[in-house]
Amino acid sequence: MALPTLTKRLVEKKLSTYCERKVPPRVRDRIRLTFSIRHNSVTLFEQRPAFVDPSRWINSKIAQFRFDPDIGDWTLYCRDRNGRWHLYTELESSADFDVLLDEVEHDPAGIFWG
Repeated sequence: MALPTLTKRLVEKKLSTYCERKVPPRVRDRIRLTFSIRHNSVTLFEQRPAFVDPSRWINSKIAQFRFDPDIGDWTLYCRDRNGRWHLYTELESSADFDVLLDEVEHDPAGIFWG
């Protein structure tokens, strides 16, 4: 099931602003942040030029936000070293997307940004 239209627009705006603010313009030729939306999942990516072919950008998944339309809550997921998503247990689900995005930004467990 896809995100409700209003929710999708709100998340797109918040993440676009976040990605723009997080990476200074002077380094965007070496690193950038982006996101993708698929059904009820929103994945935040870090992109860097490939070492062998700098014209190609490589995606590294940072965090995933999943929306439960039945209760209207967002849940945060983190990746393990094998690329599998796991529920981020340091924070409960929230109807406020900003709460989860703030957790990724501050990264108190050191799991998103290392």
